[in-house]
Amino acid sequence: MPLRRRPTAPFATPLDLWVVGHTNLDHFLYVRSLPGRDRTVPIVRRETHLGGTGANLALSAASWGVRTGLVSRVGPDFPDEFRERLRAAGVDLRGLTVDPVLPSSACFITEDGRGGQSTLIDQGPMRDGTRYDGPRDIFGEAPWAHLTTAAPAYLLEAKAEVRRAGGRVAVDPAQEIHYRWDGPGLRELLAGAEILFGNDHEIARAVELLGLDKVSGLLEHVPLVVRTEGARGATAVSRVGSVHVPAPRVATVRQVTGAGDAFRGGFYAGWFEGLPLVGCLTAGVRSAARWVARGPPRPRGRRGSRARGVRR
Repeated sequence: MPLRRRPTAPFATPLDLWVVGHTNLDHFLYVRSLPGRDRTVPIVRRETHLGGTGANLALSAASWGVRTGLVSRVGPDFPDEFRERLRAAGVDLRGLTVDPVLPSSACFITEDGRGGQSTLIDQGPMRDGTRYDGPRDIFGEAPWAHLTTAAPAYLLEAKAEVRRAGGRVAVDPAQEIHYRWDGPGLRELLAGAEILFGNDHEIARAVELLGLDKVSGLLEHVPLVVRTEGARGATAVSRVGSVHVPAPRVATVRQVTGAGDAFRGGFYAGWFEGLPLVGCLTAGVRSAARWVARGPPRPRGRRGSRARGVRR
């Protein structure tokens, strides 16, 4: 039986989706090759961009017509231009709060232009132990919430608020599953969730943390697992079987960081359009391919109907 995606009335709520997770300052260092241990390489150029799993996903989803809100924490140094960029994309920012002391979360990302990267993160306002301090009455305004990277306590409290408001939950600990989550914490995160997102390494880590033998064992905890597989495409595993779609070929790689978040944005465009799982996966891999080839979406005039661009 397919999951129920949204209320029967197409606009029964003001939003489709709340995205809960990091909003970062991403400091990109572009090099010709990644440095080996105890080695130095020259930087070709460096740039600072809006980033973070939460902000990237919100931007991508909004660019495909999903009515999206962002729930996150930043510092007093968060640039006004980044806030305006999110607003211009149509992202609801009522859930974006400011820590009065700590600087914004920051990633330092080294990319070699061929898909290789290494990343360091300063968690800033999303440091371990941070509790949810955002508005609690907003979660009833969307049928779904996507919980991605953030302090585990923050996410678990946000999840409780979503469930209390009658919302449905997708969880997506991403790379932080390797160092911020243990088995009991992951079980608590998955309890009552309806979708688990991750790449192949992250899903394998979830299997390991829960003491399972294979991916299908995750279905004891969550009814749908969506796994991204880079250039191989993406797979959805559910209690009625699995579906795989290949990824489109990308001739020129412009930006790898954020491609997984872009996949999720495209997936949700298909999801709220009511497409079958294969259509949602196809929308996701096409969205990711656009991100890799062109970089993050930029605000532009009036957006077309949801999922229109990713269905072709």
